Amino acid sequence: MFSKLNRISPFQLILLSFAAIILLGSALLSLPISSAGGQATGFSDALFTSVSAVCVTGLVVHDTATYWSGFGQAVILLLIQIGGLGVVTAAAAVSLISGKRIHLSQRSTMQEAVSAPQIGGVVRFTGFIFKFTFAAELVGFSLMAPVFCMKLDFWKGLWYALFHAVSAFCNAGFDLMGINQPYSSLTSFVGDPLINIVVMLLIISGGLGFSVWEDIKTNRFHLKKYRLQSKAVLLVTLVLIIAPALYFYIFEFSDWDMTGGERVLASLFQSITPRTAGFNTVDLTAMRSSSLALITVIMLIGGSTGSTAGGMKTTTLAVLISSAVGVFRSKKDTRMFGRRIENETVSKASALLLMYLTLFLTGGFAISLFEGLPISDCLFEAASAIGTVGLSTGITPALGTASRAVLMCLMFFGRVGGLTFVFAAFTPKHEDLSRMPPEKINIG
Repeated sequence: MFSKLNRISPFQLILLSFAAIILLGSALLSLPISSAGGQATGFSDALFTSVSAVCVTGLVVHDTATYWSGFGQAVILLLIQIGGLGVVTAAAAVSLISGKRIHLSQRSTMQEAVSAPQIGGVVRFTGFIFKFTFAAELVGFSLMAPVFCMKLDFWKGLWYALFHAVSAFCNAGFDLMGINQPYSSLTSFVGDPLINIVVMLLIISGGLGFSVWEDIKTNRFHLKKYRLQSKAVLLVTLVLIIAPALYFYIFEFSDWDMTGGERVLASLFQSITPRTAGFNTVDLTAMRSSSLALITVIMLIGGSTGSTAGGMKTTTLAVLISSAVGVFRSKKDTRMFGRRIENETVSKASALLLMYLTLFLTGGFAISLFEGLPISDCLFEAASAIGTVGLSTGITPALGTASRAVLMCLMFFGRVGGLTFVFAAFTPKHEDLSRMPPEKINIG
């Protein structure tokens, strides 16, 4: 597969690979066998579903449980798995299993695809990704299977456990609980400790990033030996779980009709799931506007680099905060955990923030203009798409073609990554060694 594509850059290959899988998924979902009613699905609906699945988002125009057949659901699950791992990573695994030798140029593409710290050992790292992914999903499946088998028949219960385990680890947010009520997500499990805890742990596991898990495996409890990226990811993730959970517990769910246990679970779940997972255990439309605004911010941040999650990434936030702290303290360098962050990294983080905010605001305003809907709902939808989250206030199924196109572009951008898009389109053929004369400009 790789030998014919040596002339294009790794970023372009990643971009094209995602696009190819999306088109293939669209074709399969358009077939009559994919729908529960046995009718062919319109290409626009099939394309939107395929984009959402490959980009592990979870926004849907048809309820997954009631509209799609078993075959259609299997196609969606396969697209989620490929999208979560990364198309290039999946292709590399096929090459490894078949015994084909992976050359240096191919390893470079793999390094970009999995965000490996270095090209050396990237093949071994890819093997670790697959082992960890299937181990985590198997554990999640095993723990949830008894619950679903008790509520449904045996085989259907196993299928539901597998589907939700893969969807949760890949931070996709697709669910099959529409059998209770269309688009209901996991609201019927708001008080179920097992399902809540398993899904939350799968979301966190998939969203931390595989390089962080390799660091944990290697150094275990010796935190000082962790790479800087792992330390930043773990700290930001912990803060982004605890702080919103406390807000939801104190201010949002204090007057809801919940038991103490349900209130704790709901607070934690709604804190974790906006980080690109897309499940929900409470009715989002019943939440305060301030809570939805907080969820919007969390969705934009997303998961971590080299994970199954999308969004701006926790490392980007860590670098931006560290840079701001350095400026406030009149430091010449950006510092974090006793290490200096290169100026190039700070510049990339700033560029990413600008790109995500611009696309988020432009997408939200465009949908509001096309549909005549409140800007708050449209911005929420745009953040959900570009963060590859999948949460919605319920407006997705009724959106027109133009608005769906906006969401598909945002989902694709959010999953592939902003820098991948830019480097695929604008990477120069020759390095520019010239430098312009400096001149001071006042800021603030």
